[in-house]
Amino acid sequence: MKLLEENYEINFSKINFLERKEKITKNKTIICGAWKTGKSYLIYDFLSNFKTDEYLYIDFNDLKNSHIKNELQFLQEFIAKNSIKVLVLENIDDIFSLPNCENIIISSSKNIQIEGFSNINLFALDFEEYLLFDNKHQNITQSFNSFLKYGNFAELINIDEQKRNQRLQEIIKLGIKDSVDYEIFKILIENIDEKKSIFQLFNSLKTKIRVSKDRFYEVCKEFEDKKTIFFIPKYNQDKSLKKIYSYNHAFFSAISFTKRFKNEFTNMVFLELLKEQDIYYLDNVDFYIKSQNLFVIAIPFFNSNLNANLLKKIIKSALELQVKKIEIVTISNQENIKNSDIKIDIIPFYEWALG
Repeated sequence: MKLLEENYEINFSKINFLERKEKITKNKTIICGAWKTGKSYLIYDFLSNFKTDEYLYIDFNDLKNSHIKNELQFLQEFIAKNSIKVLVLENIDDIFSLPNCENIIISSSKNIQIEGFSNINLFALDFEEYLLFDNKHQNITQSFNSFLKYGNFAELINIDEQKRNQRLQEIIKLGIKDSVDYEIFKILIENIDEKKSIFQLFNSLKTKIRVSKDRFYEVCKEFEDKKTIFFIPKYNQDKSLKKIYSYNHAFFSAISFTKRFKNEFTNMVFLELLKEQDIYYLDNVDFYIKSQNLFVIAIPFFNSNLNANLLKKIIKSALELQVKKIEIVTISNQENIKNSDIKIDIIPFYEWALG
């Protein structure tokens, strides 16, 4: 049981962490999320409630644990011998027969379901959380500019600015198996906020690299399952093309010199809506939240005169679906538009996200 003993020596008493909106509250919990969304720090927060000799922490991604599976048969014995109250299993791919323990916390990039366990789907920081983590910038405008440019990872906040793009690229590589998976991920990122079918993207990529259709579809499904990539359907049109979004809007700028500010901004708006379960898009409407009778449209530089025709189309769709509220999210524009049937707000992102 040498490896179990080594892992038992690990403690996190000196780790500083800030609380998230999500918190482990159940003694049997699975945390699912894409890479670098903060799963480990949620666990460190939970472990702070226990003495260091009361928990056993095993990270299956730790290279030193490459042979830990050989000792899992002794796990129950080890837990009983050391009166362990918390068993943490980080970065699990495949579930094995779990031992009896008062608290078991599991993390995975996969959407694992186990009877008797609560699930937390953890995403990267939303803008409100970002502000709580950001003690580097002196005002909300500076924080917003940093959030817009470099994305929603907590670890990038205090990295030197000239190193942030490099770190974003390193984080992308962390979740990619090989060069083929990278090219698949890259073409998905290059098409954020676009209406594309998987088949269209496959046909485009196969002109550049050798990749089978089965492999392409399988990898796309894996990215979707891990909540790395999101495919948003058109409302009431299941056969229509889906819109593509990433769990970090800054990935596009990290891998491309091309400027697609509107796409990145819309992806950023989407991420603030992630916890809604019924997000759709419509013609001229970025996001339709059916349960709230709400349209959310991302227009970075909205002008009611220049965008008058677009606004008419949006209002027409809203009336047809009995939508009661339209929120147009901008960079800094703010305006109220009067309409007898619908509440229409034009609001800057940093106010909208905190509202």
